[in-house]
Amino acid sequence: MTTTAPPEVIYLDHNATTPVAPEVLDAMLPYLTQQYGNPSSDHPLGRRARQAVEDAREQVASLIGAAPSEIVFTSGGIESNNLAIRGSTAAAVAARRRIVTSLVEHPATARPCALLETQGWTVTRLPVTGGGTLDLDAAIHALDTDVALLTVMLAQNETGAIMPVAAAAATARMLGIITHTDAAQAIGKIHVNVDTLGVNLLSIAGHKFYAPKGVGALYVRTGTPLQPMLLGAEQEAGLRPGTENVASIVGLGVACHLAQGRLDIEEHRLSNLRDHLWEKLSVRIPGLIRHTPASDTLPNTLMVSFPAVHGRDVLARADGVAASTGSACHSGLHTPSATLLAMGVQAEIALGSVRLSLGHDNTLAEIATAADILVGAYRTASATTSRGHDAA
Repeated sequence: MTTTAPPEVIYLDHNATTPVAPEVLDAMLPYLTQQYGNPSSDHPLGRRARQAVEDAREQVASLIGAAPSEIVFTSGGIESNNLAIRGSTAAAVAARRRIVTSLVEHPATARPCALLETQGWTVTRLPVTGGGTLDLDAAIHALDTDVALLTVMLAQNETGAIMPVAAAAATARMLGIITHTDAAQAIGKIHVNVDTLGVNLLSIAGHKFYAPKGVGALYVRTGTPLQPMLLGAEQEAGLRPGTENVASIVGLGVACHLAQGRLDIEEHRLSNLRDHLWEKLSVRIPGLIRHTPASDTLPNTLMVSFPAVHGRDVLARADGVAASTGSACHSGLHTPSATLLAMGVQAEIALGSVRLSLGHDNTLAEIATAADILVGAYRTASATTSRGHDAA
């Protein structure tokens, strides 16, 4: 598979989005042109579209160890999280009016929880360790029979830390608590199995692993009570009404198939590239801080803080490297990363953070070049900051 960025850019922002894989695009094109039927129509074009959707459902299910009937197609991670969180709490019994989540969730989880809080729900937000992983003891202590939902992301989108979802879910299951995990950053990067995790609900976002933007899925374990957030026809077992986005669903299925075939090789390759990048940067930048854990982390993610400068100033001078100072979904304001603050990182250090996230087409040569560019950008930014302080 070749999905290269423009030749002048080394793309290290794969946790924000990925390019569409050529195999994915090729599979999608017929359903944007000749095979344009509505899957609900009972004629050959409609039946072919319906079969394409069901084939994709099997591919998504296979990647995560689910049954095809447990896959609901959505427009992406945000919709999947909203359906999981708001749909499961809407179906909860009156005696359960509490939600347990973490302090480092993506806004796609944090904001639905905050909305429910304004509607009378109690939300318990769990701390994380200095390494960015969920405080499991705090999670187990917080779970009780008044809790309707435990929702914790599987992999943190900024630091890459993998959360102990399976251990927390095991306790939740004994107490009759529904468990949801936002797996948007984990799918396609590490092995994910819904039975191993023991979750009821799991969210997928296609554009995080070489499918197009605007398509995703929600795994719904058989028997899990869930109410739809949209009302209309009966598509997707009545949980997500509306004519299916056939071409993008086909693309999601192919992306899942590709991921399943190369997970082991890519996990090893990307972790080696990430470690090489860290070595190249840390040797040449004294005081560089690594926020990504050494273990139990995504293989492609490296979050660091450059000393005595803002991360945005480094990236502004890093011509030829595309990266992020944090989650692309909420990085517009120059404020310290809430994730790093929750980990106990000082605000001035957090402001120096940059997230470097690697992908399928990154090479060792690119990593070496990117390191050179980032080191040069840091030195320029540091010198400019020093002159500014002297002038003041």
